[in-house]
Amino acid sequence: MVNLIWLFFIAAGFVVAATQGRVEVVTKAVFDGAETGVSVCLGLISILVFWLGMMRIAEESGLLHKLSIALQPVVRFLFPDVPRDHPAIGYIMSNMSANVLGLGNAATPMGIRAMQELQTLNPDKETASPAMCTLLALNTSSITLIPATLIAIRINFHSANPAEIVGTTLLATIVSTAAAILADRWFRSRRKIRPPTKG
Repeated sequence: MVNLIWLFFIAAGFVVAATQGRVEVVTKAVFDGAETGVSVCLGLISILVFWLGMMRIAEESGLLHKLSIALQPVVRFLFPDVPRDHPAIGYIMSNMSANVLGLGNAATPMGIRAMQELQTLNPDKETASPAMCTLLALNTSSITLIPATLIAIRINFHSANPAEIVGTTLLATIVSTAAAILADRWFRSRRKIRPPTKG
């Protein structure tokens, strides 16, 4: 559906430009957009390489392990239906740790592995389990201490103070995470009290 929407916008842009005799404006915009995309990607690569390296150092030094231990009570509260010794717990904690440090791209592989492990516990393979929904909500709204990717984009566009967003980002992600947890608890409680459907 999203592809169709973008196709409509592109086609409409070309039609409007052609009717006004200004096709060169669309062509220039296409090339300018491509140039900006490449420059942003190159800027992101440098900062992501740096933070992934820092993540590796944190992992080797045991800092990530300590952060995971600190998150363990939170994970037990948020995922009560996942056994304590299940491999999914480790992937969930790694995913949450990476998100807290603002390493969204580094968190993605751990999130995928956590979903795969949670699927092994899922009795209905065609429907997401409550634990899977919780992980998705947390991964989307996670508290972020250092928004590394956003800072990288601001550096790339020559922001005078690229790190000034840290405070507001932290506040925004605290609110979004709290909202996600409250919504998750509410849906879980509704699921428990819902009467079984008659077959």
